[in-house]
Amino acid sequence: MNLKELVSKAVEIYNSRRAPEAVAEVIEVKEDEVVVKFSGSFCMWCGVYDWVEDFKYVLEEVGVKSDLKEYIEPEDPQTTVRYGVFKIQSLY
Repeated sequence: MNLKELVSKAVEIYNSRRAPEAVAEVIEVKEDEVVVKFSGSFCMWCGVYDWVEDFKYVLEEVGVKSDLKEYIEPEDPQTTVRYGVFKIQSLY
């Protein structure tokens, strides 16, 4: 599988486990970076950052080693959308 297919598989797994509280959607896949949009009500006790960071571990399940490079929060606190930028380290 190529990176795009692996990321799609990770989104499928993530959403099957976490929706409707958090839903992931791929925005962009580059050679060494993946941008994912997260939306939902999230569990505020866990912290929204944790919902985004969890995607890194799902990527590992499908064979993609990555780091959460950037966590993007909207300026409007009422918005329930966050973005995660994941730096791809390797495929295994």
